[in-house]
Formats: sequence, structure tokens, C-alpha cells
Amino acid sequence: MATIVGLVIAGILLSILFIMGIAGLVASSSGDVPTVKANSVLYINLSGSVAERIPEDPLAEAFGEENRGIELLATLNALEYAKTDNNIKGIYMEHGYLSGGYGSIEEIRDAIEDFKSSGKFVYSYAEFLSEANYYVASVSDEIYFNPQGIMELNGLSANITFFKGLFDKLEIEPQIFRVGTYKSAVEPFMRKDMSEANREQVGSFINSIYDHYLQKVSASREIDYDKLKVISDSMLVRNAEDAYKYKLVTKIAYSDEIKALIREQLELKEDAKINSVSLKNYIKLANSVDKYSSNKIAVIIAEGEIVSGKGDVDNVGSDKFARVIKKARENDKVKAVVIRVNSPGGGIVASDVIWHEILLTKQKKPVIASMSSVAASGGYYLSMPCDTIVAQPNTITGSIGIFGMMFNMSGFLENKLGITSDVVNTGEFSDIYTVSRPLNDYEKSIIQGRVEEGYESFTGKAAEGRKMDIEALKKVASGRVWTGSQAKEIGLVDVLGSYDDAIKIAATKAGIADDYMTILYPELKSEFEEIMSKLVGETEARFMKANYGNITPYLDQIKKLENYNGIQARMPFDIEIK
Repeated sequence: MATIVGLVIAGILLSILFIMGIAGLVASSSGDVPTVKANSVLYINLSGSVAERIPEDPLAEAFGEENRGIELLATLNALEYAKTDNNIKGIYMEHGYLSGGYGSIEEIRDAIEDFKSSGKFVYSYAEFLSEANYYVASVSDEIYFNPQGIMELNGLSANITFFKGLFDKLEIEPQIFRVGTYKSAVEPFMRKDMSEANREQVGSFINSIYDHYLQKVSASREIDYDKLKVISDSMLVRNAEDAYKYKLVTKIAYSDEIKALIREQLELKEDAKINSVSLKNYIKLANSVDKYSSNKIAVIIAEGEIVSGKGDVDNVGSDKFARVIKKARENDKVKAVVIRVNSPGGGIVASDVIWHEILLTKQKKPVIASMSSVAASGGYYLSMPCDTIVAQPNTITGSIGIFGMMFNMSGFLENKLGITSDVVNTGEFSDIYTVSRPLNDYEKSIIQGRVEEGYESFTGKAAEGRKMDIEALKKVASGRVWTGSQAKEIGLVDVLGSYDDAIKIAATKAGIADDYMTILYPELKSEFEEIMSKLVGETEARFMKANYGNITPYLDQIKKLENYNGIQARMPFDIEIK
């Protein structure tokens, strides 16, 4: 007993010392706001995933992990500030592998293009250029490409993972209920490939996205659109020489050569040190600038799946977001609200709870929807009551349709695990929501009826919000996914523009265009909470990776089925466009 008590006490003391040590590392790593020297360059490592906001990661900072991805809204703010900062003479981008939706990437590209309007230079260097990276790089004055560099310019593809074969082997039967010819979120569980309707809509929206991509690159690089399309369709760029031959890059060179060009631009001597500041540190500086105003625009960031309850940092919890919207509505200093949506949707009840709060807020002050990369199904549900909907041309939106799904696991339980069950009911349908037997036809009709009621409610509210005839709305609904450009043509979106455009529209509608500040909601966790959640999250992730290796992403997708409770307003969120 004494030994056990001693071990417990020792474990507690070691845990306390460990946390104190981590806290000390965090404190030492979170330095003051950096000072930018005169004649400096803003250095951007354009790699990692793009997210609207990235919570503070004290462990990453403490252990020197610099690249945690691109924090979109903070990056846009920093680029805006750099445009007028006399100490910043230009931008130097090094390209790694950038991942994210094209709506978000478009925001970065547009912000860098706007930065160039100040007359300052933008240079890029790359050893590998993905399609996403090149989209941003294409606005650069100079693009230096490594002699052995690899460039991807061969069009977009959309990949969907299907699980029907797995369920067949496990003797698990998905029981599907849906409304909408194009409502394809359930297809991975009932098919082994895309339906013709789904193939049609996916082909339509990825071609729309890529057409916009080619038009923008054509204008930036001064290459004829038709010629650029042939280069892409035929995959004529296979090495650095090809990239230079077709004028996609300006020079084949190594990184020291572009640094020599930067020194020349800054009028420095050959071996002089280049003063630079990283994007991460410059964000701290841009955020520290006093922008106080008594007129506030609340930006409420809805990123991730929409779920009932509180949710967490990776999704949109209906309870938490309803409270945040109510708080903004009741705050007299908040003159307008921007709902920033980057969501493929989720539970229809959770979406409706948030929709109701947005509708109440709209009655008191302007509410603008700003669509990021994805604002579809439940994501569109949050947008449709707003005064104005702003989307990027390549935003994925629409998908106005719903579905429900239950699993009959009787075969799996009995034949694979040897588990059987029996039941005593007080009513004929008391066990309708069980997984231990299949539903009968009448039970299926009950659930299908509820799904159809939900669809009528969704389309009715969408038609009311968009001021459209219900039949006209249904013609563009049926679960179909559209790009922002397409959605603008059919009336689902009001304005094609950026996050900044949405803020300006909100300020104008509120009558505060000359004097306002933005505040972001919901609030992020404290540093201590981030430390603890990070420790738990990393432990779980490493366990999964160690035990399941390369199939871990597929297991993660199956695990997400936990969020499929009740009727869903969700698009096929696991589509990978690359």
C-alpha cells in the first residue's frame, strides 16, 4: 500500500512539474510584438492547410513548430496592413504544399494582388508547385522555379470515398431516406461509385471552378486563355523547362538567386543580410495596432460540421452559436453582424436553431453572409436568412436538400460477433430506432415522411429568405451543389466578392462605413485549455496512426458517422478536390 501511494504521489508531482515546464516553455515562446526594421520583406511560407482561424497552439510554439497552416482572416488583415507599412518593401513567398478550398485560396490571392497595387514587389520561389500554390504564385512579379522542380497544372479532379463494399463485408445495411435527386451525401454508404446525377453536378461545379482558375491565371500571366487550357488539358508542363517555355514561371533558378534579386530590389550589397519578418510574427504586429471604435461589426465564424449542443473548436455547435448570435444582437455597440460560413452542413435541427437566431438578429440590425470555400446544405441554411449573401466565384454552395440514415446491424451483430437481442415493447413502434433489426415498410414510410417535411421546411425558408417563388427555388434545389458563380446566376447568392467586401457591405448598411472595428466570435480557448486539449488530441491521433497507419483517414471518416444523428442537411463533405 505504501508503494502504491508513493507511486500515485510521484505521478501527480511529475504531472504538475510537466505542466509547469510546458507553461514555462509557452511563456518563453510567446514573445512581445515584433519590431519590423526599415527596408524589410514580409516572408510567407505558403504551405499547410488554410483555415478561417487557427487556435493558439502553445505546444507547437514551445517546441518550435513554426508552420501550423495559414490562418486566413489574420493573414488577410496582415496583408492589408503591410500594404501601407513603409517598413515593408515587398513580399517573398516560398511555396510548399498548400491545401484548402479554392474559395479560401482565392481570398489570399486577391489580398496579395491588392498588396501589389501599392507598388511593392511580390516574388515567389518554389521547388514544387501544386495547382493551389500556383494559383497564388501567378500574381507574383517574378516566379523562380528550381531546375528540378515539379509543377502540377493538369486540371482538377474530385475524389469521393465509398464504403458500401465495407458494409457489405460486415453485413451492415444502411437504410437511406432522402429528398433531392442530387442529394449525394448518402451515396458513399449505398453505392460503390457516383450516380449519374452526382457525376453531372460534380463535373459541373469543378469545371466552373477550374474555368475561373484559368481565367484568373490567364490575366495575371498574360497568357491566352485557350492556350492555357490546352497546356493544362494536355499536361504539357512536366518539368521546370516546360514551365519556363510556356511562360508560367519567369526563371529557372535556385533560392540564392532569387535572394540576390531581392537584395538588388532593396538596394543592398551582394552579401548583405535581408531584413525579413515572418507572416506569423507580422500577424501579431497587425493585430496589435489600435483600431478601436465604439461601432462594432461582429464576425461570427461558422467553420466545420453543424452539430447539436455545444460542439467544439472543429465544428459549429448550435447551442454555442445561438448564444453568440444572441449576444451580438443584444449588444448595442454591435451595429451589424457578418456570418462567415465555411461549412458543408450537418444536422437540420442544429441548423434550424442557428437560423432562428440569425432571423431574430436580422430584425434588429444588418446581417451579411460571407461564404468561404464551402457553404452548402446546412451551411446554406445559415446563409439564407441574411440580408445579403456574398460568395467567391469558386465557393461551393447550394445543396438544398436533406437526408436521414439508419443502420441495420443485425447481420453484423449475429454473424460476425455472435450477439443477438430480443425486445418487449409497450407500443407497436417503440423500438423503431433500433439497430438490431431492419425497419419494415411502414416504419420506413414514417421516417421518409419526416425527411420530406424537413425538405419542405428547408425550401420554404430558403424561398422566403431569397424572396423567390417556391417552385422556382425547388428547380435549383433538389440537393444540387453549385459554385458561387452559378449560384449568383440562379439567385441563391447576391454578390460575388470577398470577406472584405462582406464587411464593407455590413458597414454601409449599418451607416458606419467611416468608423468601425471588427470583433471575431466565438472566443477561442485559453492557453491552458489548448495545452490540455492538444495533449489529449495528439495522444489519440498518434495511437490511431500507430495502430492503423495509412487507413487512419478512412477510419476518421467512419467515425464521423457519430454526427449523423437525426435528419441531416449535409453535402458530400468528404469530396477531395485537387
